[in-house]
Amino acid sequence: MSHQSDLISTDIDAYLAQHERKELLKLLTCGSVDDGKSTLIGRLLHDSKLIYEDQLEAIKADSIKSGTTEGEFDLSLLVDGLQAEREQGITIDVAYRYFSTAKRKFIIADTPGHEQYTRNMATGASTCDLAIILIDARHGILTQTRRHSFITSLLGIKHVIVAINKMDLVDFDKDVYDRIQQDYLDFAQNLEQTDCRFIPISALHGDNVVNISDKTPWYSGDALMTILENIEIAADHNYVDLRFPVQYVNRPNLNFRGYCGTLASGVVHKGDIVTALPSGKTSKIKSIVTYDEELEQAFTPMAITLTLEDEIDISRGDILVHTDNMPSVQDKFEATVVWMIDKPMFPGTQYDFKHTNKNVSGHISTLKYKIDVNTLKEELSPSLQLNEIGRCEIHLDQAICFDSYKMNRNTGTFIIVDRLSNVTIGAGMIVDAQKDDQKEETTRAAYQHRDSVSHVTREERAARYGQKPVTVLFIGLSGSGKTTLAHALERRLFDMGRVSTVLDGKAMRLGISKDLAHDKEGRVENLRRSVYIAKHLNDSGLICCGAFVAPDQESREHALETIGKDNCFIVYLNPPLEICKQRDPSGLYAAEENVETGTLPGVSFPYEAPENADLVLATDQDSIDACTEKVVEMLREKEVI
Repeated sequence: MSHQSDLISTDIDAYLAQHERKELLKLLTCGSVDDGKSTLIGRLLHDSKLIYEDQLEAIKADSIKSGTTEGEFDLSLLVDGLQAEREQGITIDVAYRYFSTAKRKFIIADTPGHEQYTRNMATGASTCDLAIILIDARHGILTQTRRHSFITSLLGIKHVIVAINKMDLVDFDKDVYDRIQQDYLDFAQNLEQTDCRFIPISALHGDNVVNISDKTPWYSGDALMTILENIEIAADHNYVDLRFPVQYVNRPNLNFRGYCGTLASGVVHKGDIVTALPSGKTSKIKSIVTYDEELEQAFTPMAITLTLEDEIDISRGDILVHTDNMPSVQDKFEATVVWMIDKPMFPGTQYDFKHTNKNVSGHISTLKYKIDVNTLKEELSPSLQLNEIGRCEIHLDQAICFDSYKMNRNTGTFIIVDRLSNVTIGAGMIVDAQKDDQKEETTRAAYQHRDSVSHVTREERAARYGQKPVTVLFIGLSGSGKTTLAHALERRLFDMGRVSTVLDGKAMRLGISKDLAHDKEGRVENLRRSVYIAKHLNDSGLICCGAFVAPDQESREHALETIGKDNCFIVYLNPPLEICKQRDPSGLYAAEENVETGTLPGVSFPYEAPENADLVLATDQDSIDACTEKVVEMLREKEVI
């Protein structure tokens, strides 16, 4: 099973040439926490005799120290190299191991199972040809199993091996294996996995890992290593669409100008007519150069240097393609985005996007929906949180050359980078535009029975904005701080990514309430008119921050009935009258002292304090920030935000 060969001692050059010609399989292990991913990799290497003796001795000593395997080898220590990983018995970072057998070379990525490190799993899976999804036979399919299965599907991994591990702990019960297999098939029927295989294993003891176990006579398939050595992956490469992203322009002397890079897909021959994008200039391939020779043709994923017969302007980030097979060149597209940091993604925020070898600034203009990884259902949402996956519209500041991810994994993917910290915060897969158009046609057909276009419902707006649309009515005497707090609440909600606006009684008097007097009846009528606008704002999905004197209980009851008692919250500001007089923001108290008008609440006539206010704030004692925080806390308790 080992990669050792007699050629090593007789003809080292022949051995190296033979090793170089072996096909490379890139795979990953994934699944939930403690499903045995690291142990499986260690068992693969151990039973294939691919671990050196000094490594075995080190693992033996560390196994005694950790004491997690009752005196046996803890093979997970072979890939869990971080001290924090060994202390906790978990995988945190992606660990890569390189090995080979007589038939194939392998790069295997051990990815973490914790939800917190899903971004690391997505990173490890992005370049893999095959995924081994482990499931603990005792626990069955868990949330992380579903999440990782969905991500492998999104990333276009066509070959999936579902390894039902720890069969020794369920006495190699066939019924347990069959039940988990059927549960997974039921979940995965909407996933795009073209090749899915199942195998019962015990990674700790090596059953069905490298050799077939006699403890599973009911299993008729091959051992895991046999599958890995023989699974067909050559047909997965895209040899049709030539995509050559230019990584570097090589100009060693006056007589040579070459364009260096790795073929993302396709085959290129000397004499092929190619077009440089985005410029659109056309030329012919003059030569295909590698480190030690010149080739007649090259194919993905070879690293080569191309020279052209014509001097055209090509720089890093440009793409060479066959003239009769062009990608899309646009600054706007849709993509499935995996969000990777704690700070939520809100549409409109500026980010940097790295696509192939090109860096472009832009923003996510719209989050159409996020995807529930448990049910695969689409849900409306205002943002993406850590590890959530959603369908987004992307707008860039300049056009890029791209294909759909399913057509070309290299030109159909990108990463999102924070502009300040330069940290990767998201990864995206560009969707198939043609399939998306078909889906929209189906959606439109479903609404043909309606008399007009489909209206956006109040519930859809609430889901999109991530809030319950309500009116927060700040009431109290002039000078109590109503307008100040209304604007402070709007600012706070805006910073939280919510959508709100201020409806101020004084501003209303500049428009639809311009004809009203400033007496009690006029103030009551101003509120009566304004609550209809507040209700309209709520129906549009907005939180309305209202600021009105509202001097009597009757007008407030009218507001509650019009907007709805479950959608209108009364916040009463009750500083002493003397404090209001000192503030006197509109000069009403000073004017009343000079000329009695009989129209000033609290002075000319009593102010009817509300009996059942949702919140009472002493604005003479608490700061603006403290009062605002109390209102926000009330909105959280009432599940508004």
